[in-house]
Amino acid sequence: MSEDLRERIHKANVAVHRFEAEYYELLHPEVYNKQEQKRIDSILKMVNKLTADNQETALDFGAGTGNLTGKLLRMDYTVTAIDISAEMCTILKKRYNAYLKTKKLTVINSPIEDVSFDEGEFDLITCYSVLHHLPDYVVTIHRLSDFLKKGGILYLDHEASPFYWNSESQNLARFVKHIYFHSNPLLNTLYFRIVGLNTPSLDYTFSDYWHKKEHPLDHEEIKCVFEKKHFDFFKRIDYHLIGTWVLNPIFYLYKRICKPEMSFWVAKK
Repeated sequence: MSEDLRERIHKANVAVHRFEAEYYELLHPEVYNKQEQKRIDSILKMVNKLTADNQETALDFGAGTGNLTGKLLRMDYTVTAIDISAEMCTILKKRYNAYLKTKKLTVINSPIEDVSFDEGEFDLITCYSVLHHLPDYVVTIHRLSDFLKKGGILYLDHEASPFYWNSESQNLARFVKHIYFHSNPLLNTLYFRIVGLNTPSLDYTFSDYWHKKEHPLDHEEIKCVFEKKHFDFFKRIDYHLIGTWVLNPIFYLYKRICKPEMSFWVAKK
């Protein structure tokens, strides 16, 4: 990847999230709907049990407005939260100001390439809905792995599964997937109009660079990082995502006959 493209991806993410920060949680029902939040809670509890005996420090990379940061703080981790968006960091700091005062939370506004931590500094590293925004997600996972203690856990979530861009083998499944994917934005647009939120069209070409059919996230490359870093255990789990505030009635049929479109990784060092 050229240096120019890297810079364009960084700038695009800063620009998009500058606008989205104030309305981010409303604009992204695929993250903040009740079912998805319950799923994240359950996985974090599972991940917490997998960590070594020393469960004290966590790094939330791409923390945004604090979706996972808040959950980690309530689990009594001392958290370092990093995000490239100054606006996101401002909201996060305001929301969890009490934890800043007690030194349970540190917030860093920076791209991952410009920060460094001691080797083995964290018991747990979380990265939710971030990899597809990065210029080089493989290099980033390498770096995050170095920051993780022996026995620690790296949790990567909310990325397109290998099945996301593939056509279903059966006609009915292809039809249902097509209808489901195209009806979700319509339902969300209707919801935004009802609540009075005007959402201008944003260009996600570079900000969501690896969430494209032309260059999708490569899970085999992620697997190779864990193998090269000699992780004791790593596994990808695929799941179906609810992407609307008002549950799409097609979801249950979609979940029953279509392959899951999202993935998360849990890896123990």
